Amino acid sequence: MARPDRRKVLSAMGLALATSPISTRARAAVIEGGMPWTPDRTQPPQPVDPKGWRYFTQEEAEAVEALVDRLIPPDPETPGGKDIGCAVFIDRQLAGPYGSAEALYMSGPFHDGTKQQGPQAHDPPAVHYRKALAALDKYCRGSFGDKPFAGLSDQQKDQVIGDLESGKVPLGGKPGSFFKQLLKDTQQGFFADPVYGGNRGMAAWKMIGFPGARYDYTDWVDRHNERYPHPPVSIGDHPDWKG
Repeated sequence: MARPDRRKVLSAMGLALATSPISTRARAAVIEGGMPWTPDRTQPPQPVDPKGWRYFTQEEAEAVEALVDRLIPPDPETPGGKDIGCAVFIDRQLAGPYGSAEALYMSGPFHDGTKQQGPQAHDPPAVHYRKALAALDKYCRGSFGDKPFAGLSDQQKDQVIGDLESGKVPLGGKPGSFFKQLLKDTQQGFFADPVYGGNRGMAAWKMIGFPGARYDYTDWVDRHNERYPHPPVSIGDHPDWKG
């Protein structure tokens, strides 16, 4: 079969577009001297204020700080989950659209799904956290002489976290679901851009040598096992978004 001529195909497409009803309504304009808009200037990222809590109560915040600090313990080179801001990241996420599951259909019916289908529950993440933290506090106080999770020794905290993962702690809902959500949110807070409250000082990026939101580092893509020599950049460092 003969190969179609590229010029004829493009010419036919151009003729079809020129004679279509849309073309009779279109009006072209010549743009000179630059684009008539500035990309993203009106919607810069809003850096998180690390002070205070937007969703957690003080007791809930203390429990979450203790949890994330055992999930990601500090070492001599990198802060742990608490000092790097994972609890602040989670708090701000729960106070926003993520916490209310704003982008998800939440009217049911609700049935257990496969792992690939994600959470299949009536409660959005913010409500899930509140109920789970209340149940965790009750469990700890009943098991460790009226001590909250934040008041336990590191060994006891690790024991409780292991029981959370295995589903032994009675939190209500699907066993182990809170641990999975907490772990995922903690990991995101550790590696997210600092404008969202976690990864303070870009410490996690510095630890793994991630360049951050740099415009171009293609010359380093194929340079394996070499540490990137330049410091990471946050999306909040864009010159058009600084006061």
